[in-house]
Amino acid sequence: MENKITISKTARYFTHGNAETAENIWIVLHGYSQLAEFFIRKFKKLDPEKNFVVAPEGLHHFYRKGTSGRVGASWMTKEARLDDIDDNHKYLDELAAQLLKNKNYKQRYLLGFSQGGATASRWHNNGNFNADHFILWASAFPSDISTEHNHAKMLKSNNYFAIGSSDEFFEGKMVKVNQFFDKQEFATKIKTFDGGHDIDIPTLLEIYAECSSLINS
Repeated sequence: MENKITISKTARYFTHGNAETAENIWIVLHGYSQLAEFFIRKFKKLDPEKNFVVAPEGLHHFYRKGTSGRVGASWMTKEARLDDIDDNHKYLDELAAQLLKNKNYKQRYLLGFSQGGATASRWHNNGNFNADHFILWASAFPSDISTEHNHAKMLKSNNYFAIGSSDEFFEGKMVKVNQFFDKQEFATKIKTFDGGHDIDIPTLLEIYAECSSLINS
């Protein structure tokens, strides 16, 4: 017989930028088998005086190969999936509440890369962060958030989907991706770049510039 208990757990996150001077806050969720400490380096080109970047780390750690060596983190697997989704939402809600308690940022950005994109999508739909700009990067929109669901937050946010032209996980799938977003009630801008399964810095800065121009127009 399966049984469950609820426990407290220590979660870590990494930051870049000056929280005191920043006008914008970013919460960025890494992909499978990554660590937030290294993932956040992808965002170092964002002006640290204007942007405070926060990279939470997935709650599950594992050795990437065998039983020693490099370690990665994961947001969830198929095992106890719904429990992990609930735990992720509680974790991210608590983190966002602390980050926003003493500071009213002008703009809030939420970015999810690869596996982190599904977690970011679900949290954007149901969480407390209320992002102004949502960026799904090299990730499938989770099937459990379907066209039948209420997309109130997606309708309010400025949405992007970014993908590399040689991303091995999306090879031959871009027609379906475009068709999917065409069917949704929320608008999504699709950005492609020359490259693989990674955060492309010039594309990231281009998206940031477009979002900034919307604010200043």
